[in-house]
Amino acid sequence: MAIIISILALLATFYQLYLQRVHNEKSLKPLAQIDLPDHGKQLAVYIRNHGLGPLIIDQLVFTKEGKQYKVINDCLNLDPRSYMHISVNKTMKRIVLPNAHLVVFETNFDEHEGVAERDYARRQLAGITLQVVFRDIYDNPMTIERDFEWFGRYLLDNSH
Repeated sequence: MAIIISILALLATFYQLYLQRVHNEKSLKPLAQIDLPDHGKQLAVYIRNHGLGPLIIDQLVFTKEGKQYKVINDCLNLDPRSYMHISVNKTMKRIVLPNAHLVVFETNFDEHEGVAERDYARRQLAGITLQVVFRDIYDNPMTIERDFEWFGRYLLDNSH
């Protein structure tokens, strides 16, 4: 009888260990979000981590007109010196800590730059879709995707 109780206690301990591990994995999950700030003189693309665990970015995939690109520069017909941008590749991973963000693209327009320059940049961005391939600290792969059509919400269609 003592052996049966000992075995049951051991099994209960292992089950509790399993439950604790599952709880820890769920607690340390990153919650990724692609934000597209477009207000005032700023246009930007951010990857935010609203979770409690770090977000380990393995790959960024930009899609424009059916073609895939690794960096946003290849999708834009803008002077690369006019905006801040980053790249992610096999040797250069990016980690976004909880309640932090990674700047994928950001530009601020000066006072002398008019609406036409901002609209041109918005038009360039509006046709892009970003896919973020990332993982948590337990190596569980995840993906999020968002199109940049938000930047085109104020643009007039000149094709008519």
